[in-house]
Amino acid sequence: MKKIKSGLLVLTALVLSNAMKAQTIDEGKKFMYYERFQSAKTLFQKLIAANPNNTEAIYWLGIATISEGEYGPKSLNEAKELYRKALETNPNNPLLIAGMGTIELREGKKQDARNRFETALSLSQNKDVNVLLAVGMANSGFDNKNGDPNYAIEKLKIAAAMKKIKEPAIYVYMGDAYRMLMDGGNAQTSYETALATEPNYARASYRIGKIYQTQGAGQEEIYMKYFNEAIAKDPAYAPVYKNLSDLYYNTDVTKSAMYLDKYLANTDEDPKNCYYRASMKYAQGLFKEAVSMADQCLAQPNPYPKLYGIEGYAYNRLGDSTKAKTAFDNYFKKADTSQIGMGDYATYASVLLKFPGNDSLAGTYVQRAVQLDTLEANKVTYLKNIANYYQAQKKFKESADWFSKVIGVKKEPSKTDLYYAGYDYFRSGNYKQSIDLFNLYSQKFPDDAFGFYMMGKAYWAIDSTMAQGLANPSFQKAIDVGQVDKVKYKNQLIGSYKYFVAYFANIKKDKATAIAYCDSVLSIDPTDSEALNNKTVIGSMNMNAPPPKQSSKPAATKPTGDKSALLKQHAPAA
Repeated sequence: MKKIKSGLLVLTALVLSNAMKAQTIDEGKKFMYYERFQSAKTLFQKLIAANPNNTEAIYWLGIATISEGEYGPKSLNEAKELYRKALETNPNNPLLIAGMGTIELREGKKQDARNRFETALSLSQNKDVNVLLAVGMANSGFDNKNGDPNYAIEKLKIAAAMKKIKEPAIYVYMGDAYRMLMDGGNAQTSYETALATEPNYARASYRIGKIYQTQGAGQEEIYMKYFNEAIAKDPAYAPVYKNLSDLYYNTDVTKSAMYLDKYLANTDEDPKNCYYRASMKYAQGLFKEAVSMADQCLAQPNPYPKLYGIEGYAYNRLGDSTKAKTAFDNYFKKADTSQIGMGDYATYASVLLKFPGNDSLAGTYVQRAVQLDTLEANKVTYLKNIANYYQAQKKFKESADWFSKVIGVKKEPSKTDLYYAGYDYFRSGNYKQSIDLFNLYSQKFPDDAFGFYMMGKAYWAIDSTMAQGLANPSFQKAIDVGQVDKVKYKNQLIGSYKYFVAYFANIKKDKATAIAYCDSVLSIDPTDSEALNNKTVIGSMNMNAPPPKQSSKPAATKPTGDKSALLKQHAPAA
């Protein structure tokens, strides 16, 4: 009996031990659910310390590490080393192999990652829900540029079809994958299935709200319904508070601060929290207080690098460019690239342009901002800022290059966009590029004489002696189009007529036609002294004689690059 009793005790102890282990792993996964990654890491580290061969804890420690590090290079390398060491003693563990695949996918090594995933699935014979979920999770996520959403959906559907499996996370990650495919309908259906599996699964309600949030402020009533539903289901679900704080950060700082307080009350104490508090001071317009709070935070061990960014923004608003530059320098040195956003690049670029010799670096950061941003209006703002800088410096080739980039990012470039690029190429002597831009201008706006006129001026600059008559077609087109409204196109008509005065007098030796063009000018402006003088000079010329000396040629107007006059009289409205 004693022996049997002892065996029962041992068996009972094993069962309890396994139950406690499962509970503890589940507790760690619960921390992951709440995005309390620091608590999750601490728990998984304790489990591994107690049992270095606890491969499930090792897998989740790696996921918690990269999540806490916002998938930056440092956190990816840390998790990669964790998995590498674990695989030395557990080379055929499917979950660890899937974990390594997750790292490789985030590093952009898509084929290596796929090989890992297929190996993990093969070893587990596509029957281990944890492995299937790991593969699905790795390939989903709306911010996951390297993931394969179709692959994620395929594997998650296998997991969902397993008997006795009621795991809402399967459907949430499936919904995330559908969102990657811009399939909001199936995404919402997946999230609703998660709620059918677990009615109080706040993450699913939150994710439905995110679908509608991405559709703009017009959907506020709907997305707030789901966000509030998530809060009602689980008031401790911190991600929804952080999302709402970010949502109102630029529009309603009071609401933003309220939600931030709720977020901080339901998340781990972390160096990031200090950053959030300083950021809120900045949003409230308390720039000196933001700097002071950031200084205090930076004095603590392992400060969050984005605090330097807040100082850079605040000093910039305070008008202290030197301190702003120093703060941004530190931010860009210490932060992972994954932490740096398009606004950071654009603002740093604007600060750098205040210091000579930083033009090239500023341009590089503007390009990065444009690449990261998805809004056309923001891209245009970034590009115009640096274009205007070069224009103010009278570096017209550079300004034209940047104005051309504006045209490249806009679906429908305006007259003004085309004008600035084309005109600055003209002013810098890059006439071919100017012609290309004004040709595009004329194609888009064929009823506007200005584009044809500027093409004529650029061709005239190339064919300065008029011997080839390159500018003739463009100036003639400007006249044809400009005749419709002689008041609006007065300057273009007069300029074109004067070109032909010189052309027919000097090249064609056609006195009658040259005088007729003088009369065309005078019909628009009877007081034009140049036309009056030219008419007198041409009338006294012997067109059959050798060409007159330079001093006796009519004073024809050549391209001058006088932007102030053009802007005042010819520049098209935006």
